Amino acid sequence: MKHSTTPRTHRGPGPARRVGRTLALVLPVVLVLSGTLAVTRVNWSGGSSTSVLAASSEDVSTRASSRAPQDVLRDRLLLELQEKNPGVALTHLQQAVNGRPSLAKHCVSIARALGRAAVRVYGPARAQSYARPVCDTSFASGVATQNG
Repeated sequence: MKHSTTPRTHRGPGPARRVGRTLALVLPVVLVLSGTLAVTRVNWSGGSSTSVLAASSEDVSTRASSRAPQDVLRDRLLLELQEKNPGVALTHLQQAVNGRPSLAKHCVSIARALGRAAVRVYGPARAQSYARPVCDTSFASGVATQNG
């Protein structure tokens, strides 16, 4: 009696596991950011013009416009971090805080969130390379806490 001579090679996770891991990393980001995609532009000057909304539903636009400015800014910067790089997002965070000082008290938490997101997107070493002294180096702190 002869057994099968088919070689069994196992070279790591199969395609299903890779797809699952990719979805596990990408899906939460997509879900968080999908709520912010309705808002395409926010008037930070505090003038009387309203925000331009891409969504047509009144319910969605009501919820989007009732969000706190720091939440809108954080979500916009997280999206920018993914589309461009953490350096651009940090520059725009500093500009937003300079232009609207009331956001200064939220700068640390936003910068930490950007640091954590940068580690997820770019890995710890590359994320750390974007660190700069925005909001008392909170971005670097976010990188360090996500890495550890």
